[in-house]
Amino acid sequence: MIPKTAEYALRAVVLLARAPEQAHSAEEIAESVRVPRRYAHKVLQALVRARLVRSQPGPGGGYSLVRPPENISILDVVAAVEPIPRIRRCPLGLKSHTSLCPLHRELDEAAAATERAFARVTIAQLLNQPDSVPPLCELR
Repeated sequence: MIPKTAEYALRAVVLLARAPEQAHSAEEIAESVRVPRRYAHKVLQALVRARLVRSQPGPGGGYSLVRPPENISILDVVAAVEPIPRIRRCPLGLKSHTSLCPLHRELDEAAAATERAFARVTIAQLLNQPDSVPPLCELR
């Protein structure tokens, strides 16, 4: 449904949202959310570029959220690392298709519906579910 990069980013943001006032090292994040360390760095840098996460160098530094978890949607995180592909014009390049054909229109609507669904749910809502199963990663 979503690329592995987006899944990794969501895991990292959920971890950071558990203690938004605390900075976590990339190594700690990688280990906690079961992401290869090198890949975690790549994902975290994309989240920094998207201004969802800040990087604080030095002793006691690490990564933390820029905004409160209530103000970060699943779509914000996914779009930061791997936006949901939308179909804007005929993928076949057919000149007679000045608008999307019925098939590509339906596929694009499915992508739009996914975006709407992801936009409706915040990271805080994920964490505040009355469920015994923690979202996306193990609790320590």
